[in-house]
Amino acid sequence: MQIMADEPVQQQITLVDDNGEETLYDVLFTFKSEDFDRSYILIYPAGKSDNEEVEIQAYALPKGDDPSDPQGGELQAIETDKEWDMIESVLNTFLGKDGDDQDEENNDDNQ
Repeated sequence: MQIMADEPVQQQITLVDDNGEETLYDVLFTFKSEDFDRSYILIYPAGKSDNEEVEIQAYALPKGDDPSDPQGGELQAIETDKEWDMIESVLNTFLGKDGDDQDEENNDDNQ
C-alpha cells in the first residue's frame, strides 16, 4: 500500500449563465474586507495550466457566506470603483506584484 501526502484540493464552483449554460471555475482565493463588510471570491476558468494566462473574475459573496467555504447563492457584482481598487490591490499582493508593472503595461497598450 502506498501512502501519499495530502495534496491541497482545488476548490471549484459552477456558474450558470442566463442561458442555463454551466461553466466550472477554480477558486483562486476568497477574502473578507472589513472596510466594505463583505466577502469576495476570485475565480478563473477550470482546466487551465499553471503557465497559461487566465482571466480572473471577482464577485462579492452573499451576506452570511463563509469566505473559506462559499456555498451556493447568487454571486454579486462588484458595485463601486473603490471596491474594484481594493480587490485589485489584494490580488496584486497575492500575485506578488506592487501594481506599478500593471500601470506600465496599461500605458504601453494605450500608446
